[in-house]
Amino acid sequence: MPLTVQPHRESLGLKDGRLLIGGEFRETDENWTHHHPATAEEIGSFAVASAKDVDAAVLAARKAFDEGPWPRSGAGERIKILRRYSDLLREHSDELRGLQALDNGVPLTFGQIYATSVGIAADIFDHHAGWIDKVGGQTLPPYQGGDHLAMTFREPVGVVAAILPWNAPFVLFAQKLAPALAAGCTVVVKPSEYASFCVIRMVELLIEAGLPEGVVNLVTGPGNPTGEALITHPGVDKISFTGSRAVGRRIVEASAGTMKRVSLELGGKSPALVFADAPNVGLAAMTCMGMVTMGLSGQACVAHTRALVQRDVQEEFINMASMLASAVTFGDPFDPAVLASPLINGKQLERVLGYIERGQEDGARLVTGGTRLEGDLASGNFVAPTIFADASNDMAIARDEIFGPVLTVVPFDDEEEAIRIANDTEYGLGAGVYTNDVRRAFRVSKRLRVGMVGINGFQLEPHVPFGGYKQSGLGREGGQSAYEAYTELKTVMMPLTDELM
Repeated sequence: MPLTVQPHRESLGLKDGRLLIGGEFRETDENWTHHHPATAEEIGSFAVASAKDVDAAVLAARKAFDEGPWPRSGAGERIKILRRYSDLLREHSDELRGLQALDNGVPLTFGQIYATSVGIAADIFDHHAGWIDKVGGQTLPPYQGGDHLAMTFREPVGVVAAILPWNAPFVLFAQKLAPALAAGCTVVVKPSEYASFCVIRMVELLIEAGLPEGVVNLVTGPGNPTGEALITHPGVDKISFTGSRAVGRRIVEASAGTMKRVSLELGGKSPALVFADAPNVGLAAMTCMGMVTMGLSGQACVAHTRALVQRDVQEEFINMASMLASAVTFGDPFDPAVLASPLINGKQLERVLGYIERGQEDGARLVTGGTRLEGDLASGNFVAPTIFADASNDMAIARDEIFGPVLTVVPFDDEEEAIRIANDTEYGLGAGVYTNDVRRAFRVSKRLRVGMVGINGFQLEPHVPFGGYKQSGLGREGGQSAYEAYTELKTVMMPLTDELM
């Protein structure tokens, strides 16, 4: 029987989405119809913001920043509202996870892991609320003598354009808006057209939490016209974007004319370095394969899609990864037995299948998977978990971010070779090191050109910086560094004369 998600749409009472500009919800003449990636069914529609709508949203955010109370509010007021919002997120967790399942097909079963968790989003807002009354400036004594003081202050950067991807809307909404709002900025948020309904609801809850009008504005729609109008708008002071390198480059180009501040997270081809002395090679294999198949089906920027495995334990690693691949289940994302999502759209499906075909043509050994799922799942964008072995690092499947359930295993002989292969990439987001030698763990971690390394496992936390080296992006999200990224640092020089005493 063909799969359907329509009953879940009805039970959630999904409504068509509107823009939010200056505290007013608006409809538009043009709408985007969203099709579910697991069934190709029409789920609902939402407004497409034109360049004129984007202009109105930016002007509303500018007015709220220049004239409104939020940037000038006391720390206590901002803390109260952001923590109230955290509570609302937790109260509406089931509803939000259901909306995400309608958006991008992530199973409810995996709605509690980091990238897809409402609870982690709430924790991020709690964490950044805690910085509001703690980050200040400095008072510096004279360096060259004299009777004066130098003081520094941190002030909000201004109007922020927050542009979200479809794969982790909860966490990335929080990673961008929590520090921006905590710092006193105003925001125009644009979700992906493939995951808008859950973000629309998150914005509604911000209003319910008591955020003043115009502080957060919502524009929905695709990259053209909506995203392009937002990144090129002269009234935007900072852009925070998570997504593809191509769009990231376009944002850098667009920001140059007005010197916008830019934070970019642009993906990766993250390696897991599995040494023969790993405490548990099987667990390392399950961790890597789990990141590549479970939940998002490899559609995660930091997934360890390159497994660099010491030759002595390569077959043990592959056997365990294959066992996990065979246990992955697909189907209705609201079914507790379903463990993995479909690919987000038909274009991505064809891209992933193309890379699988190329991997075989280049001579890699296809261990398992490599096919589109048929039968009752034929109308969805499902690809079987796929493992390639005996690959070399110059193959496309080892160099390109495929963004699908494909694990490429590259063998190595010694530590120096493993480090060389790991760093031989344009990306530098994350990595894993699996070894029982603590000296090796730190030695290798320091030499890897990546933003985050997990030793014998991998976990993201709200209070730690996250971001990448090289073409994986600019800046960091998470922790104090993220809060400071939404501020400008001002220096005030004060002479200590009798007139000022």
